[in-house]
Amino acid sequence: MSGIKEIKNHIAGVQDTRKITNAMYLIASTKLRKAKDDLDKTRPYFSALRGEVKRLFCAIEKVDSPYLRNPTSKERPGKFGLIVVTSDKGLAGAYNHNVIKTAEAFLKKHPDARLFVMGEFGRQYFRRKKQEIESDFEFSAQNPTIERSRIISGHVLHLYDTGELSDIYIAYSDMHGLAVRSRMTRLLPLYRDLVTTRAVNMDMNMEFEFLPNAATVLGSIIRSYISGFIYSAMVDSYCCELSERMRAMDSATSNADRIIEELSVEYNRRRQAAITQEITEVSSGARAQKKN
Repeated sequence: MSGIKEIKNHIAGVQDTRKITNAMYLIASTKLRKAKDDLDKTRPYFSALRGEVKRLFCAIEKVDSPYLRNPTSKERPGKFGLIVVTSDKGLAGAYNHNVIKTAEAFLKKHPDARLFVMGEFGRQYFRRKKQEIESDFEFSAQNPTIERSRIISGHVLHLYDTGELSDIYIAYSDMHGLAVRSRMTRLLPLYRDLVTTRAVNMDMNMEFEFLPNAATVLGSIIRSYISGFIYSAMVDSYCCELSERMRAMDSATSNADRIIEELSVEYNRRRQAAITQEITEVSSGARAQKKN
């Protein structure tokens, strides 16, 4: 009977776990709808801003800007900076693992890079690996806002403007349909040859008038561009996190159903065997008494 009791307790424990995973699935699905709505509103603005930056780079040929690098330009002094966007907690499948793997591949090429990590999961991971990260860069990955992205962009742009950083990259997760993939993108500097060759189907003959000058206008637009890119990456990563959590919790719920079904079959088999054994013992005792 002790085996039957253990199986019954096991079934109850799995049922409790199933309730939790199912609840987390429902919560993630509700949050995902809102996050996707924010992402759909963000992408058109960011795409339009990126198009304007390309048009400006094509129109401005001789402007000297620290945010723009020509193929013949000298390398700026300073270290590489890497922004890594992870989640604040796990239970999201391979979401955190993939973006951290992308970041580690970058750090192998640039071991002295300065690391800026968003999300508690990533910060704890790199601390366990004894990887030095920026201690004053404590930003949450939950519910991204444009205000937070402006603070982050202002932080890294200050280091770039002062020469502490020569290049800024960001590692985040990107969602295309149901597929989630990690991406590595260079934020600064922008390479003129890459930008201009991608600027297709645009009116490049349009004349621009810059007040007070082209460098000032370009610096202002770049700040909005970087802030918008970081916000888009934050929202995109948050959608990926919720999507992967939904998938993980749905898989966990399905596994719980399978385990409960297997344990129920085993419970019924052992219970029936115990009942049969008791009936057999009673019948044997009754026959023995009758013979006596």
